[in-house]
Amino acid sequence: QVQLVESGGGLVQPGGSLRLSCAATGSIFSINAMGWYRQAPGKQRELVALITGGGFTTYSDSVKGRFTISRDSAKNMVYLRMNSLKSEDTAVYFCNGNFVERGPNLRTMTSWGQGTQVTVSS
Repeated sequence: QVQLVESGGGLVQPGGSLRLSCAATGSIFSINAMGWYRQAPGKQRELVALITGGGFTTYSDSVKGRFTISRDSAKNMVYLRMNSLKSEDTAVYFCNGNFVERGPNLRTMTSWGQGTQVTVSS
């Protein structure tokens, strides 16, 4: 099993910045990809940013140029730096990861964190 724990959410004014962190723990053999999703009230969960094991990154159009995803491979952590925050960025942000689990079968699995609230408001 692989567990994901997010931190760093909170209340910020429009134009402000926040950094989210996600720690992956458990029987990790390798990481295929980790990413951030968000879900606003009444809306579907959507991909915000993704980073692959090879370091390739992708962003949703709505955050491109404002958000940056990064990782610390040695610590199995992924970060989301959010700048120039807007009210429409208000959502619960979820960390997601696709891993190869240690073991005789090297099973691939997907895990989700519990989510962290980001509220952008004056």
